[in-house]
Amino acid sequence: MSGTLYLVATPIGNLGDLSPRAAETLAAVDFIAAEDTRVSLKLLNHFQIKKPLVSYHEHNAASAGQTVLSRLLAGENCALVTDAGTPAVSDPGEALVRLCGENGVAVTSIPGCCAAVNALAVSGLPTGRFTFEGFLSVNKRSRREHLEGLRGERRTMIFHEAPHKLRPTLADFCQVFGPERRIALCRELTKLHEEVRRCTLGEAAAFYQDHEPRGEYVLVLAGAESGAEAALTLEEGAAQVLALVEGGVRLKDAAREVAEHTGLSKNDLYAAALEGRK
Repeated sequence: MSGTLYLVATPIGNLGDLSPRAAETLAAVDFIAAEDTRVSLKLLNHFQIKKPLVSYHEHNAASAGQTVLSRLLAGENCALVTDAGTPAVSDPGEALVRLCGENGVAVTSIPGCCAAVNALAVSGLPTGRFTFEGFLSVNKRSRREHLEGLRGERRTMIFHEAPHKLRPTLADFCQVFGPERRIALCRELTKLHEEVRRCTLGEAAAFYQDHEPRGEYVLVLAGAESGAEAALTLEEGAAQVLALVEGGVRLKDAAREVAEHTGLSKNDLYAAALEGRK
């Protein structure tokens, strides 16, 4: 009989947030698969838990996943942990869960911390409907396509961002969503220097021109207001098309994409963008 893979949520900053059930699970399994064994070892030492650790992360997921699966099929139980938060959510653990499902191995979630949900709760923005967007691509074209696709999104949007990329991200947000869109910048959640800044995108961009971004951020962005897509002019739509073209998208494809989320005519957008290139 095969063992069980336990997805154990770990603290995102404050070690006191590890649940009693999570600690019991970590102490009971045969081994622990960790994103960074050094980080996980500190957590285990804090709770006086001694268990074998194996490395499982995005760079070795294929080979390490097969190794973990083999041990599970042999009857061992494994706890999967990420450096902070819930494993398998915007995380290579997703592939391990899928692998277990394909091979009939039971997977159990041990709930706990999730930075995205905590940030949403304190953002002051609508929480009834939201979309988790994770980290934006570092590739300029992919990043632009991602954001352009969200221009008319009416649900609250949640992003993760590193401090060294915060300024260009806010600049991109201002360009795509407009400087008046509301945002909550949640920094270092549950840690000593936790901070939530609620403002407009324009105010956020201005603030961080004068202040160095520090710590990890969760960005909670307000969705578009009802009818925002329809308010777009043909000239503004053509500008979106040209922005996509600059990112490497073919003119025809860019016109079709903008038409889909604005309601403007694809042919009109194509013609206006073609005129704008002259």
